Amino acid sequence: KSWFWCSAVYKDAGVNRPILGGSKAFPYPRRGRTGRKPSNKDSKYESRLCILNISIYCPRDEKFIRMKFSDFMAFSVKSLSQVLPPEIKGRCDKMPNEFDSFEDVLHIYKGYKKQPVDPNSLSSSGGLELFKEIFRSDCEMPFKYPKPDVIQVDELAWRSDEEYAREMLAGVNPAAICLLQEFPPTSKLDPEVYGDHTSSITKEHIEKNLNGLTITEALEKKKLFILDHHEEIIPYLNRINSTSSKCYATRTVLILQEDGTLKPLAIELSLVHPDGEIHGAVNKVITPSQEGVEGSIWQLAKAYAAVNDSGCHQLISHWLYTHAVIEPFIIATNRQLSVFHPIYKLLQPHFRDMMNINALGRLLLVSEGGAIERFVFPAKYAMEFSSLAYKQWVFTDSALPEDLIKRGIAVRDPSKPHGLRLLIEDYPLAVGGLEVWSAIDDWVREYCSIYYSTDELVHCDIELQSWWEELRTQGHGDLKDEAWWPKMQTLEELTQSCTTIIWLASVYHAAVNFGQYPYADAFFLKTISSQFTALLGMSLIEILSRHSADEIYLGQSEYPDYWTRDATALEAFKKFGEKFKEVENKITEMDTDGKLKNRLGPVKVPYTLLCPYNLPSFPVGFTGRGIPNSASI
Repeated sequence: KSWFWCSAVYKDAGVNRPILGGSKAFPYPRRGRTGRKPSNKDSKYESRLCILNISIYCPRDEKFIRMKFSDFMAFSVKSLSQVLPPEIKGRCDKMPNEFDSFEDVLHIYKGYKKQPVDPNSLSSSGGLELFKEIFRSDCEMPFKYPKPDVIQVDELAWRSDEEYAREMLAGVNPAAICLLQEFPPTSKLDPEVYGDHTSSITKEHIEKNLNGLTITEALEKKKLFILDHHEEIIPYLNRINSTSSKCYATRTVLILQEDGTLKPLAIELSLVHPDGEIHGAVNKVITPSQEGVEGSIWQLAKAYAAVNDSGCHQLISHWLYTHAVIEPFIIATNRQLSVFHPIYKLLQPHFRDMMNINALGRLLLVSEGGAIERFVFPAKYAMEFSSLAYKQWVFTDSALPEDLIKRGIAVRDPSKPHGLRLLIEDYPLAVGGLEVWSAIDDWVREYCSIYYSTDELVHCDIELQSWWEELRTQGHGDLKDEAWWPKMQTLEELTQSCTTIIWLASVYHAAVNFGQYPYADAFFLKTISSQFTALLGMSLIEILSRHSADEIYLGQSEYPDYWTRDATALEAFKKFGEKFKEVENKITEMDTDGKLKNRLGPVKVPYTLLCPYNLPSFPVGFTGRGIPNSASI
């Protein structure tokens, strides 16, 4: 097969971007070949395509089908065309390239009302896809942005502290919040390089809002939580702030209240000490206020914390932890496993279209000068910033139960469903996610047991062992010596590894991708972004948040009758699909339970991102629900 490994290179010669992959300084998952010749300037680097040339190399059987490609192009043109009217208007008003008021922001959505759409009206035929997408039948107006779900009911509810905190559990980056286990928060940064980074948040800042508890009592009762974007940002903060981007490192401390919601207690904004990194940080602690200058400062502090969360979401939670880390699995699977191998048949549906979308992403999004560098706070340091996060990546911790335990959100408890007790019981990602994880785990365990009735069969499968060896030593070669890698000697290791791969490629990706526009990942950022940057950023997340017409969802098969001739495997897969219908019903029922305040929040947007299937009346575009088999956008 025409697959081979190469370093993850995202630049042309002569520009100050490091090679990612192949070094201790900048480790990175390997990617597929590009077919591009070496640069004439420096043979260590690849020549670059024009950003308008989307004729990227991708193995033939991994390319988009015509319908997928047509949808992608139509969505892109439609979304980008929306930038023009407000930008032209904005160039002529009293504050060029800035939103003059909040009414200016709302005007770009004016007139949009979501209506059911006939799926046949968007089918790809006759070369009319672009026309049909721009002039849609579902009341999306041409050259107007769809109104994000978070401002459909109440245009100001997103500004509330309750919604700000709720989206840490049920927003676009819901797997970053952790239990606060010591106070004040401390740092793991090397003090010989970065000095002392102990937080400046004191009991005087927060104890008045602890609902009668002392800090010691709140810690003992496991009531305090933190969204910490201090550790990963500080090493790059001076470099980021030397560009046109400006940001702070942030820590947000919250308390879990009796009704199950979170309340923010303080936000710490940090800059590197002016005398140098070795002297630590200069911190400013902002506490909640609703009126006057203090209220405005508090809103701005939340905006800076949201900027950090948005950048870490896009670069790490989304790009790195789904697209980038899964690509080596795709390549190793195609190189080492026969198409008749049972593990190939199990995993291949979850790799659909990912090589193609990753290649497009490297051309348009994460390349030097691409969209991510323009819209995300690390600017030209964006990709090496994600390399720093890859150093800390642990494959086995990507399993949902292990992730929840590692973040202190859950503890093992055999008496509870799924063997875990959640410290935040109304945690939509965790509650729905564990239902989905369990269904996948049961399916993978039953399927693998058909072909591997003993551990010996796993150990003696030469193809399987070659697959895992290449994946570990080449695909993730920069981390090949880490002790956490499964040895792939037992059925349990095989089952857990395959379940984790499927989780990352499908469920986790759905959770961090398809809510970007409905939850308006860029909406809050307009307070500190130029109009043009905000509009382009909105167009980008609109493209990423849409389902295509050819989507295949978890529990479904592209070839339901002949992906295997094994009747036992077909019956197990049928049970898997039926289980997902039960999961769908459970999630729908929870969304209507008024006691679960984190499912809707002040914005009245139900958390449906982990509903396995899409709604028949909204088959494409924005649905805010549905778990595709693969990270194909």
